[in-house]
Amino acid sequence: MKPKADFCFEVSWEVANKVGGIYTVIKSKIRLMQKNYPSYITVGPYIKGRSELEAKLSEPPEQYKTIFDELKSEGIICYYGKWQVDGEPEVILVDASALRERLNDWKSFWWQNYQIDSLRSHWDFEEPMLWATAVGRVIQRFAENHPEQKVVAQFHEWLAGFGLLWLKDQKIPVATVFTTHATMLGRSVAGSGRDLYAELEKIDPPSEAKNLGVEDKWSTEHACAQHADVFTTVSAITGLEAEHFLGRKPDVLVLNGLDSDMFPSIEDISILHHDTREKMRGFFSYYFFPYAGQEFDLEHTLAFFMVARYEYHNKGIDIYLKALAKLNEDMKAQNSKHTVVAFVWVPSGVSNTRVELLESKNYFGHIRHETEWYSEDITRNVVRALISQKELTIPQVMPEKFLKAVKKDVWKFKRQGNPPMTTHYLNNEGNDEVVRACQSLGLDNRAENRVKVIFYPVYLDGNDGLLNLSYYDAMAACHLGVFPSYYEPWGYTPIEAAAMGVPSVTTDLAGCGVYMEEKLKGRKPQGIWVIKRRNKPEGEVVDSLFKIFKDFVKLEHQDRAEYKIAAKQAVDFSDWKELIHNYIQAHNLAVERVFKV
Repeated sequence: MKPKADFCFEVSWEVANKVGGIYTVIKSKIRLMQKNYPSYITVGPYIKGRSELEAKLSEPPEQYKTIFDELKSEGIICYYGKWQVDGEPEVILVDASALRERLNDWKSFWWQNYQIDSLRSHWDFEEPMLWATAVGRVIQRFAENHPEQKVVAQFHEWLAGFGLLWLKDQKIPVATVFTTHATMLGRSVAGSGRDLYAELEKIDPPSEAKNLGVEDKWSTEHACAQHADVFTTVSAITGLEAEHFLGRKPDVLVLNGLDSDMFPSIEDISILHHDTREKMRGFFSYYFFPYAGQEFDLEHTLAFFMVARYEYHNKGIDIYLKALAKLNEDMKAQNSKHTVVAFVWVPSGVSNTRVELLESKNYFGHIRHETEWYSEDITRNVVRALISQKELTIPQVMPEKFLKAVKKDVWKFKRQGNPPMTTHYLNNEGNDEVVRACQSLGLDNRAENRVKVIFYPVYLDGNDGLLNLSYYDAMAACHLGVFPSYYEPWGYTPIEAAAMGVPSVTTDLAGCGVYMEEKLKGRKPQGIWVIKRRNKPEGEVVDSLFKIFKDFVKLEHQDRAEYKIAAKQAVDFSDWKELIHNYIQAHNLAVERVFKV
């Protein structure tokens, strides 16, 4: 399928601004968008300090410079450059902060023209409103300067939607595509703990939006869905929500994919797993071993992980912890030789890294350094003892200088009590849902527990001061990814885990789960488990997840290797090479409707 547009603008609040999953969606398909479109331009917000890290800014080409100079007189400041991700696409970053002086005028404009209710809105709505309005002006001026070219503009989520609405209001001949990745009402209802899918047909969208305090965002989303030339969502399950909440059935489903060429091969993954696993074991050593009775066998330790935004119910954090609690009791009853360390990689409000962890890491590093320094002497002593058939004792093997050098660090390494549940001091630790759940479920890292939990509430950027592993490297060090979401329009993480050769669990309430369940039907092993959550009581869901945990822990090393291979193979179904045509189909349909071609 060949694109019918000459220019494609891709507009999102997350272009060169990583705040959620849409950043990954856009970033991962850039190379294929560039391959298909003669001119492909990404558009995002200019955020001083952050934008300079994400983009290499430079003087704009002449075709942009004239437009930028004109818009500057309106208070719209545009920056041009190359987004520093694979493919280095052209990027326009827009600063609309000067429009804030006329904030109420713009609110009035959008109410009068599209009934967008922003009377009770705050800056989290107002900032993208002003930015996206400015983006609409940028694309308008570009289209006016290139009347002979067919321009398509792809807008992601309500935050970018004002640009689309501006083009429609001004009757600019630009083909517009609007994508909602998650409906505002769907996320809000599910997040309140209600049964979204049971209530769906009974909900009155305007009333419910007002009740939940999201009338500004919902009314924007509704207007965008109604006025876009082509309306799309990322999964069939989100399409059902959109049809009811936004009053329009999606024209095309634009399923999210990954560029599998950007991930290591299964052979390279094996090497990466070995290297990162050793770093992970070092982390476990100074996290747990200073505490009495915590010296478990690292050779029989499995690492599980969940990574998500902090939506306790929507992302299934509650289900994850309850299933881990059942696993803990079962492993204790069976006197399992294994230990499971379960990560909760969910960013939250934190102050600082726990001092005791930094101290333990420091002492552990000293002990390791001294051991490496004396390694030749220790090796020589071990060999001599072995060939002389002497019984090995510490004085025979370890030089006295070495023992004196590490004695102080070994003594300081010891700690009282239990290992902490969190790596950082939380701003609201006493009322934190994860901490409180762990305490009530007995997941408090006592010595007798076979399941340990580590709440790691910061982004994995490779420089956090503890693990110091990037997001994907941290995944590679683990054995199982767990994503039992209740509300998940798509859900990238199971596919990302699979791309790193890590089997994972998702649900039939995640768009990705529904898609992969169909694609992997009949495969053994699948590499990605899809548990049933739709219309299932919580206890049944917990039991299903617990059974997967229990069976996985019992797998032999070779069996786990087969699951890793199966997970890696499953990624083929979600490669952008297979899915990019959905975007092109949506764009072509919009071009046909606007340009009558």
